[in-house]
Amino acid sequence: MLADITIANLGVIASAQAEFAGGLTVLTGETGAGKTMMVTGLRLLTGGRADASRVRTGSDKALVEGRFHVDDMDDDSRSALASLADDAGAETDENGEYLVCRTVSAKGRSRAHLGGRSVPAATLADFSSHLLTIHGQNDQLRLLSPDQQLSALDRFDPKIAPLAEAYRGEYRTWRALAKDLSERTRSRRELAQEVDRLNFALDEIDAIAPEPGEDADLVDQIRRLQDVDELREAATTALNAIDGPEDLGGYSDDANPAATQLGHAAGSLHGSDDPVLKELGETLNDLTSRLSEVSGALGSYLADLPADPQALDALLQRQQELKSLTRKYAPDVDGVIAWRDKARRRLAKIDTSSETLEQLTRQVAEAEQKMRAAAKKLSAARRKAAKKFAGLVTEELQGLAMPKARLEAHVETVEPTRHGIDAVELRLAANDAMEARPLASSASGGELSRVMLALEVILSAGTRGATLVFDEVDAGVGGHAAVEIGRRLARLAVGNQVIVVTHLPQVAAYADTHLHVAKTVGDVTVTSGVRVLSHGERVEELSRMLAGLEDTDTGRAHASELLERAQSEAADLRS
Repeated sequence: MLADITIANLGVIASAQAEFAGGLTVLTGETGAGKTMMVTGLRLLTGGRADASRVRTGSDKALVEGRFHVDDMDDDSRSALASLADDAGAETDENGEYLVCRTVSAKGRSRAHLGGRSVPAATLADFSSHLLTIHGQNDQLRLLSPDQQLSALDRFDPKIAPLAEAYRGEYRTWRALAKDLSERTRSRRELAQEVDRLNFALDEIDAIAPEPGEDADLVDQIRRLQDVDELREAATTALNAIDGPEDLGGYSDDANPAATQLGHAAGSLHGSDDPVLKELGETLNDLTSRLSEVSGALGSYLADLPADPQALDALLQRQQELKSLTRKYAPDVDGVIAWRDKARRRLAKIDTSSETLEQLTRQVAEAEQKMRAAAKKLSAARRKAAKKFAGLVTEELQGLAMPKARLEAHVETVEPTRHGIDAVELRLAANDAMEARPLASSASGGELSRVMLALEVILSAGTRGATLVFDEVDAGVGGHAAVEIGRRLARLAVGNQVIVVTHLPQVAAYADTHLHVAKTVGDVTVTSGVRVLSHGERVEELSRMLAGLEDTDTGRAHASELLERAQSEAADLRS
């Protein structure tokens, strides 16, 4: 329920604050006073479109804040609301109320906040859908939409919702399978061609069988083979210098290699008692050991150098084979291997065989059968509800000064959509002798207002804690019909919060709270304010609304009688 609203710099409203209670609250005032801005503010709190033209002239931004409490809501709605608030990171204030805020800059940018957290405007729409419903003249036009009429019927009977949800699940499954079958059938030739291309590529790669990093290894091996003579000569020269040149029986006796000379030097210092020489001798021993390691490494290097003159040609040929792959599939061998693995996975997913298509066709048929079975159950429930729904709305219309009117809810079978196999059309007849025709061609503006109010009265039966806002839905209505609208709104306000913007004194007289929007025209600016009327002020306002006679005894007497009778009836409804 809406606890209060604060508006700043929105249209003609420079600053206004209003508190709301349960029951029926009406907003009245002269045309152009700013009543519509109050509803515009509420629409902004429900995530409505931000319009920079609504920002008050000369102001940087407009601000709307609203506080909602949820104590009177049913458990399911309160739980859904709490879950949505938790997801958004929103928290209640010290009074357990949710603060909703919306700002609109003069440049068109808007910001939304819920429970102290910045949120998208769409989150406000989701949040407010559990709290507040606004009915305006544009909403009456939406009532002419077949989807809206179907939605109204579905809201009427609680048994329809689970059937509709079950149907949507079967419908989604059927559509997904049917789409898959259609794509496979349509692109079977293209898929077959893709299979051939992938198989050819995989055969080519597998025939060469590249190894990870093989291309880099080949570069090193080829470089060594191309320089093998120079490398062998350099290693041999170094080894001869260390160990002496080789002959058939080993090293020659007259050789004077580095290892021999280093050994003699170490031996000459080995037996010295002088600490300096002894330390130098140990150093020479270490060098001898290190030189022996270098000698062994050179020997191994020479032994590993390829001696086969054909090895270079084989490596160069292998390199060309790998390049034939890297030119087609990836810049290097590792990329080629990754492409091959991806191609294999893709190939495993492609199946154009007749057996697969036949199996998928059977699955589509089975899914369609389940979908249509669910659709029939949903349709049967709708057709059953349509009769009762139309009868109850007709009763309400007859109580709204349309004594001979008749509403019919026609349910026709159509091709399956996400809503089912039903198209609902509400038709209105002025009397029993006339044929019922679609609302769009049979209802005047005033009649459409009463149809929408009758629908809301029926659809809201049994609900508690909801906030319903009606923005001049009584337009084009007067006389006895206006009194009946006031009664229906008062009845709707039992257990709910109903806020009504109205020009009709017959409606305003039934209110539990009467808010007046007044406009002050200055030399430079125009401002509006909102305040709660006392009993005496209500009489004066009703007198003005009746005939502009707030300053006459006759006008006040008429207004006082209207208020007294309406309040008595409203009290009886609440008891």
